[in-house]
Amino acid sequence: MPSPHEVIIAPSILGGDHADLRQSLKKIEKAGSDWVHFDIMDGHFVPNISFGPQSVSAMRQETNLLFDVHLMLENPHKYVDAFINAGADQITIHVEPNYPIMDTLSYIKSSNCKCGIAINPDTPEELLKEFLTECDLALLMTVQPGYGGQSFRHDVLNKIENLDLWRETLNLDFRLEVDGGVNLETSPLCTTRGADVLVTGTAFFEATNQKSFISELKV
Repeated sequence: MPSPHEVIIAPSILGGDHADLRQSLKKIEKAGSDWVHFDIMDGHFVPNISFGPQSVSAMRQETNLLFDVHLMLENPHKYVDAFINAGADQITIHVEPNYPIMDTLSYIKSSNCKCGIAINPDTPEELLKEFLTECDLALLMTVQPGYGGQSFRHDVLNKIENLDLWRETLNLDFRLEVDGGVNLETSPLCTTRGADVLVTGTAFFEATNQKSFISELKV
């Protein structure tokens, strides 16, 4: 069922112009977004490398948008401080690598930063459940992370429904975020099942009218 939260659109700057990230950030802001999503990749957990804390810090000087930082790292706990100091407002970490997940979530929260927990499309959503009481956000990847422009994984829709059901039955208030292949066709499939944060990269930056695109995604 639809989320109790208003839907938020979080354009991913990974889909922007890497030769002019400042301009890409301004496009996100001008379109009326409240959040900007940062896909942080290390070339180990996912087969690509993107931004480091220096890039986040440089962009922090340019905007007051909420910085939604998604750490796709083999050892995210080693880099939490760097991204908090760079200006992250929210940091999401994955369940798949082997590291102290609960301790890392607790540390993020103790640092006056919101925290989230994420899984890849082929990871059972049950692995998220024990962490949900600690989290402000749960992120379901709807593509295999590493590259932009992939097709939406429809098999994740059941996971969205399950997370929304757990949120209700456990009386929790985390936001439910989806990331990957989100566009005007796939977004209603997610929001009708309870997703309330939509990460969009390629579709946002390819939209002719980005402000209208964000408005239509929220419907």
